[in-house]
Amino acid sequence: MVDDDRLILESTEGAQLLHSRRIGDEFLLGFDTVADLPKPAVTIFGSARVPEGHRAYEEAREVGRRFAEAAFTVVTGGGPGVMEGANRGAREGGGLSVGFNIVLPHEQRSNPYLDVEVVFEHFYVRKTMFVKAAEGFVIFPGGFGTLDELFESMTLIQTGKILDFPVVLFDSAYWNGLLDWIRAPLLAEGMISPEDWDNLHVTDDADEAVRLVIGAYEHRTVSAAAPVSAAAPVSAAAPVSAAAPAAQAETRREGTAPPLPPGHSAQAEKER
Repeated sequence: MVDDDRLILESTEGAQLLHSRRIGDEFLLGFDTVADLPKPAVTIFGSARVPEGHRAYEEAREVGRRFAEAAFTVVTGGGPGVMEGANRGAREGGGLSVGFNIVLPHEQRSNPYLDVEVVFEHFYVRKTMFVKAAEGFVIFPGGFGTLDELFESMTLIQTGKILDFPVVLFDSAYWNGLLDWIRAPLLAEGMISPEDWDNLHVTDDADEAVRLVIGAYEHRTVSAAAPVSAAAPVSAAAPVSAAAPAAQAETRREGTAPPLPPGHSAQAEKER
């Protein structure tokens, strides 16, 4: 199969209108699919290369099951590895299992645990649907694609495109080195601000991962329904910054955040 994204980059001026129409049609397909999904939902990312029995596969399976038991739709990239584990767990928990897939030269076969699948041709359309569908991300160990989703979500948070959106890194031993690098030099040298990673969490516990996403969802829905002056309950789980959760949750809506103390917590897509 010819890579449509590559064709767009290499296309001449006369082909651009056709590509634009195809991209627009694919966005509409994605938006219609997301609109039909039961809410709320969570998107789970991680490596396509880990087999059944690998720790990341089994932990994603458990997290997917617990989200399904909490009445969350579980969305993944629809492929093997961690994605399969999460979709499998969602099925086992009695929930809806969704895959937003894409055709790649290798790795990205569909896993057999999908209730809803959309196969996208364009990465940027697919990535938009991951965010639009979800109340938060849970990110397991993975490679460049997983890191891409992580840093895109943090950029969307930093620029105010998404609000009250928890990003939960699962497996502290895997992620702590990256978090140390973010804190120094990025934070220490002023490349990012303390509030830029206010919604970034790390945990080794399936229950905590689920609580972090559900807590943010509940806080957001309560805040939307309550008067502006009313205080809303928030999740008690601590973010990476280890600042007081209630103070952080109240300030996220206002576009500010409390200072970040040093350190971080070790817990805290059928084609139509």
